[in-house]
Amino acid sequence: MPSMFSALKVFNYRLWVTGALVSNIGTWMQRVAQDWLVLTILTNNSGTAAGITTGLQFLPIIFLGPYAGLLGDRVNKRKLLLLTQTAMGFCALLLGILVVTNTVQLWHVYVLALLLGVASAFDAPSRQAFVSEVVGKADVPNAVALNSASFNLARLAGPGVAGLVIAMVGTGPAFLINAASFVAVIFSIWKMRVHELIPPIKVPRAKGQIREGLMYIRQRPDLLMIMILVFIVGTFGMNFQITNALMATTVFNLGPGEYGLLGSVMAIGTLAAALLAARRKKTRMLYVVGGALAFGVTVGVAAIMPSYFWYAVALVPVGLAALTFMNACNTTVQLTTDATMRGRVLAVYMVVLQGGTPIGAPLVGWIATEFGARWSLGLGAVVALVAGFAALILMNRRNHVRLRDQVRNLRPSFMVRELH
Repeated sequence: MPSMFSALKVFNYRLWVTGALVSNIGTWMQRVAQDWLVLTILTNNSGTAAGITTGLQFLPIIFLGPYAGLLGDRVNKRKLLLLTQTAMGFCALLLGILVVTNTVQLWHVYVLALLLGVASAFDAPSRQAFVSEVVGKADVPNAVALNSASFNLARLAGPGVAGLVIAMVGTGPAFLINAASFVAVIFSIWKMRVHELIPPIKVPRAKGQIREGLMYIRQRPDLLMIMILVFIVGTFGMNFQITNALMATTVFNLGPGEYGLLGSVMAIGTLAAALLAARRKKTRMLYVVGGALAFGVTVGVAAIMPSYFWYAVALVPVGLAALTFMNACNTTVQLTTDATMRGRVLAVYMVVLQGGTPIGAPLVGWIATEFGARWSLGLGAVVALVAGFAALILMNRRNHVRLRDQVRNLRPSFMVRELH
């Protein structure tokens, strides 16, 4: 089997990635429907309300994330994932019923977003670490990249389908479809060949285990740099479910179909990045830092696009840069972390990735409401560039490399590649 799809030779992984694809399509449909519900039905294009909704969805991971990671190291991840996926499906079902029966209010959306966040806080670290139990260590980079490809293939289809569903029958059915999609991932976990899973190293109960995980990260400069970069870029730059909605509605004066299409167009770039990552057998910090810098540049370009068409075109390289950055971070954390610490370290990773959203999403929504959606994109671009350059300088100092020499060597390397 080609190296790009080597992880698919594992039966359990084929089940896992197929169920996740179906579920992720439903998840992207819900994201679009939830933003559209808040922006156009429950409020009058309030970016603040949309930001609060997104923030509440990611707030629980700040408080529960470290314990959730420790729990994932202690218990059977497969059984835990069955519980968390069922809980998230129930939240989608309840919201869909409220919308279809015309009884939904803004506070209902807030409460269900918070409950969904609680289930997701326990789900995310174990779901990330579970990949190492489904495939061998040699296939982990490929499996992580294919997970990203599955997620972004769903992102390619989900927003566009959601836009059509909303335009034809409203937001309620989109939530119900998402609830039904959880059956696929629950079935895939249930039908796995348990005897083929790679047994994890059990972590016995002891005092100070969460603190031990934090100390492990503190003693690893590479992990610490990744955590800081992910927090900064994720908090202020990756709020596209808000910024795309506001660009579509307030800047270009368009409807749900065009808003959903933006997510699908952006997924072209993220899917391409995921497939490129699947070909790489190793990952380097260069992809982490370079991805952050490329993300800042591409978002800055998207912010100044004059029309809906050119803004959509600009989202393709934005998606490519964003997924390159995120995949490099995820793979590096998984491959370089000790197996007994993996759940706790991934929990901290998910905390810094998603935990900044309760801060960033309302802030980005407020900036978009007060100054315009373009300014909210500009904030993310500037912050990503500053963080990326700071990380590059620190990395060069640690490796005793001068930035001037790197720039000077760029042209010869490109010439050699062209000759070959």
